[in-house]
Amino acid sequence: MKYFKYSLLVTLLGLLFIGWWGYQPEGDILTAIKLIGLAAILSMMEVSLSFDNAIVNASILKTWDRYWQTIFLTVGMLIAVFGMRLLFPILIVSQTANIGWSEVWHLALHDPQLYSKHLTEHHAEVSAFGGMFLLLVSLHFFFDREKNIHWFCRVEKRIKQLGKIDAISVLISLVMLMIFVMLVNEEHKFPVLLSGVWGIIVYFGVKFLGDLMARSQSKDAQATKAIAKGGIAGFIYLEVLDASFSFDGVIGSFAITSDIVVIIVGLGIGAMFVRSMTIYLVEKGTLDSYVYLEHGAHYAIGLLAVIMLLNTKFHIPEVLTGLSGIGFILLSLYSSQKYKTRILSKS
Repeated sequence: MKYFKYSLLVTLLGLLFIGWWGYQPEGDILTAIKLIGLAAILSMMEVSLSFDNAIVNASILKTWDRYWQTIFLTVGMLIAVFGMRLLFPILIVSQTANIGWSEVWHLALHDPQLYSKHLTEHHAEVSAFGGMFLLLVSLHFFFDREKNIHWFCRVEKRIKQLGKIDAISVLISLVMLMIFVMLVNEEHKFPVLLSGVWGIIVYFGVKFLGDLMARSQSKDAQATKAIAKGGIAGFIYLEVLDASFSFDGVIGSFAITSDIVVIIVGLGIGAMFVRSMTIYLVEKGTLDSYVYLEHGAHYAIGLLAVIMLLNTKFHIPEVLTGLSGIGFILLSLYSSQKYKTRILSKS
């Protein structure tokens, strides 16, 4: 329970604030209760969509020193809640609709339908960026030549062999991008293509930054990996990863409510629980105990990437997205438990 005490405190304060927000205009207790319920639904949606994010975060954070772990779990939390779930959507609306930040904020508070319309008009571009970034995250895991534990052995061993081919992940991601670009309407083709290419550039740009910084500090290969994962490049990588997960939830939240304050609080509560789960997984060593859990998360990420690319043309319900990810996580937990039982019975 200690890992979730701050999340529970934020939940209590957040729901109390939403209750006040719903009650204060006209003193309507029913409106207050309704908004509290909507905020709770949004927080649960955020957790379901980002549980695999917590697992991947934990797999990276467990190799970091305490300083960078603390930076990610504090500064990163502020960026996740206020940056990606509040400021980034406002920035997109401001730039694409060519209106000022203050006007966008006024729209979000007083004309949420128009704000939502501006935001969803560019859902395809955002999905292309996030989809390509997440696809590369998933491909990098399965193409890793040093990966020795395999969940679906026959399939994953063959995929690992493909990792020996130079730039295979870039080729696959570009082919996927071109397939989905052909599906979208003519006016969206170039923006979707450009956004997808930027997703690829950002992924490899962060990787390049990490390697560059690490090489300048150490010649030792093992030290290089440790520094790269525990420095500013690793921090940026995790923040972009979080952004790729979170923005689709921001768009989908408008299907539940158009109240921007409820959306921010609800998604913020969910983001706080995701951070708490990350801490729990790191400190309890859960990824070492459940050997296939990281595999399940990366399968879920790969599926989420495909769903986000499909969202450039079609609407995929957020419930289906969340349940498919949870399905992979639960299956990997079950397989990990069977693996542990089999190992213990042999010893």
